Amino acid sequence: MCCAAAACLAVAGPGAGVGLAADAGADSPNIAALYPNPVAEGDASEFVVLDVPEGTDLSNYQLTDGESTVTLPAVDPGEVALTSDGTRAATLAGYRTAPLDGTLRLSNAGETVRLLRNGTAVDEASYRNAPESEIFVVGRDTPRWRPLGATDRSVVAAGPGQVRAFVLPDAGGLPSRVVARAEDRILLGGYTLTSERVTRALVRAHRRGVTVRVLVDGGPVGGMSRRQVARLDGLADAGVEVQVVGGPRARYRFHHAKYAVVDDRALATSENWKPAGVGGRGSRGWGVVTNQTAVVEGLAETFRADAGWKDAIPWQRAREGVEPVEADPASGRYGQQFESKTVPVEGTRLLVAPDNAESTILDIIGNATDTIDIEQVSIGTRRQPFVQATLAAARRGVRVRILLSSAWYTREENQQLVDWLNERASRESLPLEARLAKPRGKFEKIHTKGVVVDGGQAIVGSLNWNNNSARNNREVLLVLEGEAVGSYYERV
Repeated sequence: MCCAAAACLAVAGPGAGVGLAADAGADSPNIAALYPNPVAEGDASEFVVLDVPEGTDLSNYQLTDGESTVTLPAVDPGEVALTSDGTRAATLAGYRTAPLDGTLRLSNAGETVRLLRNGTAVDEASYRNAPESEIFVVGRDTPRWRPLGATDRSVVAAGPGQVRAFVLPDAGGLPSRVVARAEDRILLGGYTLTSERVTRALVRAHRRGVTVRVLVDGGPVGGMSRRQVARLDGLADAGVEVQVVGGPRARYRFHHAKYAVVDDRALATSENWKPAGVGGRGSRGWGVVTNQTAVVEGLAETFRADAGWKDAIPWQRAREGVEPVEADPASGRYGQQFESKTVPVEGTRLLVAPDNAESTILDIIGNATDTIDIEQVSIGTRRQPFVQATLAAARRGVRVRILLSSAWYTREENQQLVDWLNERASRESLPLEARLAKPRGKFEKIHTKGVVVDGGQAIVGSLNWNNNSARNNREVLLVLEGEAVGSYYERV
């Protein structure tokens, strides 16, 4: 449908949008989301989501885009997707559905949709340049585009407990041992999987009756290695359920998370399931194992949500389109400087990107009062929000230390950022120091994505400090609260 795009306020660029909310009142329905640009031919399955309060009579309400106006059906309270020509997309997105009495077509280029009560606008939402297969989530918060089927999970919090903190390469055998001891279930999420030790443990667990499911990215940067193809083939041939994330329905740029749910424990790490990572053959990484029920089940729910969508493709089917690339496995050997350690935590929070990680990390940095220690592969740009929040912390007197990788593929850009940060610190007399790592035989390169704040909050997981990781990838990380766990990673 060709529509003249209605005026949009403060639209930042292609694909951006702004929802405009009239003062509908707490007891009035409001526009919660729009789905203007389905993959389906002819844009079939468009829908508008209303949030309908208890006791609302919708017979007095209409929806209009300025060209067409439709009356609304009677619906139960809560969020409901109203659609003119099919419910498939709305159902896939997890919404209840109801048919519209008439046709309302949403322009891909953009327009304003208004909710009317007896002909008077009580709520409206405007957007521009709708990305294909993405939902414009309006609600009462900052509007944003979200791929169809992408989750919108809240932070999961657990109370006091104990966790097993570890770092790599020092504890290279620990992740595979956790997997090998499974008695009931293994839900393994990863970016890549090439570890022979881990795949052998998965097959053995499957053969003794453990439920084993594996979910990895279907198109890692540089391509899928022959080694990974062989590992996934071996798992599938043994009867293990293996899925890869990708294809035209992909909700995330990369499935970049690195974790496992094993029985009643969860393992989260910065490292890939390969010799250089969890095998302890190369990278400096951080990891943690916890049995805190809320975190374990929250991570299991994340796995099920990610493995249950149309972009999670069975390996046997995805295998046909894979052209393997050559890649040599890491073979380094390193001594143990830091032993794994069981430490108390005052609480743990499970974060996932893009749902809730960025805002939570910005809050943590924004509330720092004493110290911030950052160990990262690299950092996106000087304007990256985490960088800006860290500079703001230094300006209010928080001591900041930043350690970045000196690996050949990131050394030049990391050195430029380090120089800029140190120059800024010198010019403004900030308590901030940035460096490139000097491994000195302790590890090959930094692959950590870790932060310790005020010595009592440690962030451990897969999220790199760039906007793509925070806003487009599936990432998993834990925030561990307490001096004991904070000091463990701070020492590293």
